[in-house]
Amino acid sequence: MKSTFFSILQRVGRSFMLPIALLPVAGLMLGIGASFTNETTIMSYGLQNLLGDGTLLHAFLTIMKNAGSVIFSNLPILFSIGVAMGMAKQEKEVAAISGAVGFFIMHSTIHALLELKGLLKDGALPEGSLGNAVGIETLQMGVFGGVIVGLGVAALHNRYYRIELPAILSFFGGSRFIPIITAFVYLFVGILMFYIWPSIQNGILLLGHLVNESGYAGTFIYGFIERALIPFGLHHVFYMPFWQTGVGGTAMIDGNFVAGAQNIFFAQLASPTTTEFSVEATRFMAGKFPFYLFGIPGAALAIYRTAKPKNRNMILGLLLSATLTAILTGITEPIEFSFLFAAPLLYFIHCLYAGLCFMLCHILDVGVGQTFSGSLIDFILFGVLQGNDKTHWINVILIGLPMFPLYYFTFSFIIKKFDFKTPGREDDNEETKLYTRKDVEEAKKAKQKSKSDLSNIILEGLGGKNNITYVDCCATRLRISVLDNQLVNKDILKSTGAKGVIINGQGVQVIYGPHVTVIKSHLEEYISSLE
Repeated sequence: MKSTFFSILQRVGRSFMLPIALLPVAGLMLGIGASFTNETTIMSYGLQNLLGDGTLLHAFLTIMKNAGSVIFSNLPILFSIGVAMGMAKQEKEVAAISGAVGFFIMHSTIHALLELKGLLKDGALPEGSLGNAVGIETLQMGVFGGVIVGLGVAALHNRYYRIELPAILSFFGGSRFIPIITAFVYLFVGILMFYIWPSIQNGILLLGHLVNESGYAGTFIYGFIERALIPFGLHHVFYMPFWQTGVGGTAMIDGNFVAGAQNIFFAQLASPTTTEFSVEATRFMAGKFPFYLFGIPGAALAIYRTAKPKNRNMILGLLLSATLTAILTGITEPIEFSFLFAAPLLYFIHCLYAGLCFMLCHILDVGVGQTFSGSLIDFILFGVLQGNDKTHWINVILIGLPMFPLYYFTFSFIIKKFDFKTPGREDDNEETKLYTRKDVEEAKKAKQKSKSDLSNIILEGLGGKNNITYVDCCATRLRISVLDNQLVNKDILKSTGAKGVIINGQGVQVIYGPHVTVIKSHLEEYISSLE
């Protein structure tokens, strides 16, 4: 039961990745557009002639700002489509359109009931109870509404996409049946939500109030848990309610009710009236910047310096690449997995320091938000360019500078004290388990093989085609569901360039890095060719 629950959570978490992947691009468009159409910024840098009102660049940047803003305004339906598609086992495109159908039907049903009950009038419901979903005035369900639709549609899809109807109705069988059954089911789900969502909404707001009232201690716990869930791939499931729902706080911005930490930040970013970003919102985001930009490099240096002298040249390039990836893109898993398996104690300390960074950013009123991760790009765009008066971004530097030596000396001491076999410290008769010469050579060999050869090796490592029930990926990991985890061979999988393999029940995660989406596509094509 535990393994099944874990596997389901993994699938839910990875299904979030498709809509989440939109956020960096949308954030860049909104951030650049809002930054350089802001009158204060234009006046501060003397750019009136270049970016002032009426110039061509001002018009273009205004369009960019609106194009980015529309993504954040419509995240619920994007999650509805993305989760349905991500959780569907086959014929994902049908699940995607069914997700949209379910979303429209559910919210239209809720709107009709609100109108029939006379609850659309001002003051009929508590402030913030109503919202707008793709032009439909409805209950404020936010991303939760999209997730409810996405998960339900995926369950219907996986159950009925091969259904056979009587001959007279056969045209409506198979995948055509999914949007039809979705429409009927979500009409009743809409009725159900009309009656039960207000109570759920109050519960969410109370939970958010409790989190906010817990102050700095709550922020520390949030940061610690978020980082601790990374190895299990469940961090998306944890932080998403804080970023996208009332759990992360609520605010009135330009007359609009906004729920969710990230939504609040980007609504303030798009608002010309913002003089200072809400720290109560950014407390769930800003803490990543100090340890992404300073702590991770300190840990990498400690691993390098504690490696055997003869192995340092071998691991330098790998650590440097992993560190730059963390700083520039915010993908920290390559460097974190370098010490996670060899020294779990180091990862526990890393989680403690992450919680400390979140708490210190909260204490020092850091108002820097983010799209997807705490990368240097996000820091410059949503911190530096917004001005210190709005974001207090300088405090990130003040917190981060001590983090570098703290990580370096702590990691160095513990690695030597317990003789942890971090990369470059293996015994002469042992193989390096992560980032070794052998791994690099095998990865190079794997790249030289044809796509089908590489997929064939991965398939072999997973126990063969008949052992696989589901294939997907997130930002850095191939995520597989298998029938028998005893058939999974970690050594074979690592020979394909994998930096780590995690097995929990029927769920298998193979960590490749940011190029995993390409590996997943080739693997799916290869499996299809065997059918």
